[in-house]
Amino acid sequence: QVQLVESGGGLVQPGGSLRLSCAASGSISAINVMGWYHQTPGKQRELVATISWRGNTNYANSVKGRFTISRDSAKNTVYLQMNSLRPEDTAVYYCYYNSARWGNCWGQGTQVTVSS
Repeated sequence: QVQLVESGGGLVQPGGSLRLSCAASGSISAINVMGWYHQTPGKQRELVATISWRGNTNYANSVKGRFTISRDSAKNTVYLQMNSLRPEDTAVYYCYYNSARWGNCWGQGTQVTVSS
């Protein structure tokens, strides 16, 4: 199996920045996709950004130009740099891992709150 441990959430003022990290461990496949989803109460979990093993990225329209996803494959770690944060970015952010062997795997979630 694959275990995902997130860090970096917290409280930030509008316009501020946060950096989320997610370290994967266990039976990591060389070919995989990692990324981030977020969820607010009463809503479905939604894509924020993903990055493939080749470095191909995909972003939700709402975060393009503000968030940057990156990965360190040697460390099996994915990062989400969040700039120009808005109150509507407030959510629980979940790390995501997908491979042919394990399917979708999720972290425990980290709270991001954007408020003055």
